[in-house]
Amino acid sequence: MLGMPYERHTIDLGTDDEGPVTATLVRRHAEQPDGRAVLYVHGFSDYFFQSHLADFYTSRGINFYALDLRKYGRSLLPHQTPNFCRDLSEYYPELDEAARVIRAEDGHDRLLVTGHSTGCLITALWAHDRRGTGAVDAMFFNSPFFDMNVPRHIKLAMTPIALRKGRTQPYYKMPVGLNDVYGSSIHRDRYGEWEYKLEWKPLPGFPVYAGWLRAILVAQKRLHVGLDIQAPIIVASSTASYKRARWGEAARAADSVLDVDHMARWTPALGRRTTLVRVEGGLHDLTLSAEPSRKQLFDELGRWMDAYFTA
Repeated sequence: MLGMPYERHTIDLGTDDEGPVTATLVRRHAEQPDGRAVLYVHGFSDYFFQSHLADFYTSRGINFYALDLRKYGRSLLPHQTPNFCRDLSEYYPELDEAARVIRAEDGHDRLLVTGHSTGCLITALWAHDRRGTGAVDAMFFNSPFFDMNVPRHIKLAMTPIALRKGRTQPYYKMPVGLNDVYGSSIHRDRYGEWEYKLEWKPLPGFPVYAGWLRAILVAQKRLHVGLDIQAPIIVASSTASYKRARWGEAARAADSVLDVDHMARWTPALGRRTTLVRVEGGLHDLTLSAEPSRKQLFDELGRWMDAYFTA
């Protein structure tokens, strides 16, 4: 879909209650690779389209890989419920296979795993559960979904309902979800500068199902207790959150999906070597922020990689 020099590999994951399941590994090689690789994992209502992100890594000799998880983006099949899962560990098989391809088949000896939003939560638990195997050498989390962006009293009321319905009625549509503010801040048909497939990344996002919400709540509870990721980690977020349900000019320079203070609060729970960076004017996906915020993010990430992810 992106054209050369990108390549794609389909990962067969068998079947589930909806039928056949696949994931998609996208690959782009650097002109002068140095043995390092990065694996990017997207967020909710998302897929990989940020080719400038691949430019950043390949210009440094790092081969780039992106994983469209099952039921997302390139991997979404006509018979499937978009973005649905019952437990975040359901994504482990494609993460395991992607890491195997990167290391065993393509011969890389250093792997940086980077996630955005929900992709951070998924890869954090995966790295914790795979600790001691040498699967990950470093991690970069871009605006991680480490807590629910709702007032505490709503979360307390919502959680037992979501946990119960998620177990007994996993495909029940919850009366909660995203609005179109964030989509409006990034898509070029509204107020942003980016073009992407709205069928795979709709402006208001996909519906939130009880099974998916239960999976998120259970995963966040695990993280809040504390993980033991052994690789060095950098977490980046905006300096401000935008919490209105309707568009306002402030949404051009803030995270309009999550609470950035939650990201700072839970960063130490990831492991023993964590770095936190706050990007002035950053959007929820910091790599899609307007300049100069985007440059600040990549400058900070480049300096951190010089220290913790060398060839």
